[in-house]
Amino acid sequence: MFDAKKLLDQFLGSEIPGAGGTVRDRAGQAIQMAKDNPWKAGALAAVLLGTETGRDVAGTAAKLGGLAAIAGLGYQAYKNYQAGKEPVAQPDPAQPQAQPELLPPPADSGFSTEPAVVRNDFVLFLVRAMIAAARADGHIDDTERARIMDKVKLAGLDAEAEQFLNDELTKPTDLDAIVAAAQTEEEKVELYTASRLAIEPDSRAERGYLDLLAGRLGLADALVDHIEATVSAAKAPVAPTGSNPWA
Repeated sequence: MFDAKKLLDQFLGSEIPGAGGTVRDRAGQAIQMAKDNPWKAGALAAVLLGTETGRDVAGTAAKLGGLAAIAGLGYQAYKNYQAGKEPVAQPDPAQPQAQPELLPPPADSGFSTEPAVVRNDFVLFLVRAMIAAARADGHIDDTERARIMDKVKLAGLDAEAEQFLNDELTKPTDLDAIVAAAQTEEEKVELYTASRLAIEPDSRAERGYLDLLAGRLGLADALVDHIEATVSAAKAPVAPTGSNPWA
């Protein structure tokens, strides 16, 4: 079995050279690098989920990257929900603002990304969940799948990982399997967080899919609101090149 965490890290961009630090730090540079040369930069999501509509799949959450981004956002949303806080305010797209640093979740939490506790099979389901969300509006047809796989071949994946992605893009979404993969409340949160990171639910089909997923996972409405707000904030637009939102 191939290393699912490595695939997810490539998928969400943690291998983009120079990326790191805060959620927003150097985001414009890293995201542009991924768009210009996604298969070499490591942001496979730009290839696998990017569409002709130009949607920004991973947003600035790509800065932390991969499993750490999903777990970190999920942990933040879950912590605020349990504390009874109000969901974070939705960002104003016209006013890019500095964000607090997004850190990996604590090692002693249910969101830990420590190698000793990460289940390879569950990480694969996080990738499956993201692809399923991206397919919810039907934009990945046979022509689009062929185009995606042509680019994936340039990503340097091993044959097994490449076959996994091709299979996921070809076969029908197995929502039962995705839901069943989550063994804990924290894993349910991560599945929804990954799905929400993959898309902007600006169509009825996408919004309906996320609502169905939340219901099947048994997530409380208030918890879903926190995840939605946390992910939306992490995907907020960055300030234009040359400006300093932290000044």
